[in-house]
Parts: sequence; C-alpha cells; structure tokens
Amino acid sequence: MIDSAFLRQVDAASEQTIELCYHCHKCTAGCPVAVEMEYGPDRVLRLVQLGEKERVLTSRDIWICASCETCGTRCPNEINIAEVMDALRVMSMAKEYSTPEPNAPAFHRLFLGIVGRTGRMHEASLMALYKLRTMDLLADMDSGIRMFLKGKIPLLPHRVKDIKEVRRIFREAGK
Repeated sequence: MIDSAFLRQVDAASEQTIELCYHCHKCTAGCPVAVEMEYGPDRVLRLVQLGEKERVLTSRDIWICASCETCGTRCPNEINIAEVMDALRVMSMAKEYSTPEPNAPAFHRLFLGIVGRTGRMHEASLMALYKLRTMDLLADMDSGIRMFLKGKIPLLPHRVKDIKEVRRIFREAGK
C-alpha cells in the first residue's frame, strides 16, 4: 500500500508537485554527484511517490545532493529537485533518522548557520567549524591549503548588504 500521506507531506514541505515526475531521468543524467548516489534524483522522487518514507529519509542520497539545481534546470516539468532534497534533509533531521553519512546533518546545520549569519557561504569558516565538530583536523588539509593559496577561499567572510532581510528569511523558514 502506497503511503500517499508522505508524498503530500514532501510536496508541501518542498512546495513542489512530485507527482508530475514521469521519470525521464534527465535530472540524474545531469547530476554531477549521481555517481556517488545509491538511487539518483529521479529514483528518490519515485521512492517518495511510492511512500517509501524510511528508505528515503535514511538514504545517503539526500545528503550527497550538492543542491546545484542542475536537476531542476533539466526537468521538463520544472520540479525543483534541490528543494525536494532540502525538504527531505529537514524531515530526516526532525525525525532523527540515522544516516549512512553521520557527519552530513552537522555539515548541513553549519552551512545554514553561516549563511544565516553572513548572508552567503564562507568556506574557511565552514571548513574550520566542520573540522572542529568532527575532530578530523588534518584530513584534506593539503587541498584546503592549496585552495587558500590560489585565492579560492577568502580568509574573511563578506556579508550581504541587507543582512536583516536574510535573517528575516531564516526566521520565517524556521517557523
């Protein structure tokens, strides 16, 4: 029996109409991280359509999604799959599901916290906070240093001009 309540819940949380997906696979074909996923974007949508709540909310796919929006750009039905994936991450954290990527929820919260405070991403802050949170201080340090030396990671964050508006959006989203 299909759990249509889960489908309606994801539709509402993501503000997308997942029922429109007819699985043309264009989203997965363009996804830069699909090779690392178990299902891929189109199959995640199919699992939602089938009401496979636990399977979706414990999937590593929702955490691997880079939210690059390539999938939504390619979708002939204009489903913003990045919004769906974000809604699924929020639902997974709210239900405290375990994930095969144990540090992914912490990374997600840190990412959102930085954007909420500065209005944009600051990679150096994210790396430092994530390293402290996971206590995996030296892994990937060589690539981080190379990126910093090439000017790819600014030392100080830049705030958006209207930070009050960003904070208002975060407050509204948190309700």
